[in-house]
Amino acid sequence: MTFVNKTITFTAAFLLLLSCGGRDANEMHVTGQVKGLKKGTLYLQKVKDSTLVTLDSLIVDGDSHFDFTTEIEAPEIFYLSVNRHNSVNKDTSLLFFGEKGEITINTSWNYFSAEAKVEGSETHEKLEEYQKIMRKFREKNLELITAQLKAGNDSLKRDSLGKVIDKNTTRSYLYTLNFALGNTDSYVAPYIALSEVSNARLKYLDTINASLSPEVAASKYGKALNTYIQEIKDLQEQNNGEDKEKSE
Repeated sequence: MTFVNKTITFTAAFLLLLSCGGRDANEMHVTGQVKGLKKGTLYLQKVKDSTLVTLDSLIVDGDSHFDFTTEIEAPEIFYLSVNRHNSVNKDTSLLFFGEKGEITINTSWNYFSAEAKVEGSETHEKLEEYQKIMRKFREKNLELITAQLKAGNDSLKRDSLGKVIDKNTTRSYLYTLNFALGNTDSYVAPYIALSEVSNARLKYLDTINASLSPEVAASKYGKALNTYIQEIKDLQEQNNGEDKEKSE
């Protein structure tokens, strides 16, 4: 290798290192493209204090590539949303589990959330693993409900299908609990416990909460799950106290 080539190689490596080092360790950098989007506005959003807030936005005029950067403490849910004027497309928001570092999202305007490919987030991969199985439960329920409607006046068949629907729903519920319990080192666990099975028996939620890794327990959804469980316990204690007073 000549001296010039060595110099070019060293300079390129130095510039790459410098560009990576210049990014804050507590930042999430989201880039990608929405194929087919010619004009509109893209938004990076998240829920803060029960309100959906916009962290950043980008006006698209011909070039549908986007680039967003935001601070982040631990993995949490974000939304990439699009507003295209004079459009009847209702698929305009996709949910993803963001985390520190580089996240890439590529999708299309026509199938905004359905065709979205999210890369760079291990937590999102775990969420997709869960969602893949849950889609099968939902599709099965849809098939059963369709069959139930086609049964018409056949009450025996409708009742039989109704029982199968109930069993399938129960199985999906148990799957969610087991998934959370089996992945207590993932930030997905407290998230799905709160978003999917918050009405589960307290002992199940308590078990999930107690099994979370220290890092997950200290995260946004870990803290929220712990607070939620404590509120239930306080309410139960209050109700028990009132019942005791009435009995006396």
